[in-house]
Amino acid sequence: MAKTKQQKIKDVETGLAALKKSETVVLADFTGLSVNELNSFRRTLENLGLTFKVLKKRLLKIVFEKENIAFDPKQFQGQTGVIFSPKDIVETSAPVYQFAKQKEFLKILGGFDIKGKKFIEAADVKRYGALPSREVILGQLVGMLVTPIRQFLFVLNQEAKQTVENK
Repeated sequence: MAKTKQQKIKDVETGLAALKKSETVVLADFTGLSVNELNSFRRTLENLGLTFKVLKKRLLKIVFEKENIAFDPKQFQGQTGVIFSPKDIVETSAPVYQFAKQKEFLKILGGFDIKGKKFIEAADVKRYGALPSREVILGQLVGMLVTPIRQFLFVLNQEAKQTVENK
């Protein structure tokens, strides 16, 4: 069923409001996902403070134009879903990437840095999504810093044992 002009205007206003609150946007093709999978994806994103909207590409282009962003989503094939996020691209792409890894039908099309007004290729969005979380990286750093100290203490302990045994 075709949307009325009023519904389209409301979609543009909703998209514009979400874009104004966003720092980044990730575009994904959800063709082939079941309604239950799409609802699960939407709930996961909402729990993280992200918003998932399905907008026609023509309407999405209007939303971008109203914010003086030169970007044409018509370059993508399939059904395009938009993830609006007040977070940076790394935090935004992680849950999208994890879900896309589990569901073969969700394809990341790319992203857009609103403040920098630049498009981010799909491969880069996937790379950002594959990065470990900040906590994991800090844990790895602490492990790397502690390892030499632990080895030095082991050597000192072995030296102390040999000294006691030789007496």
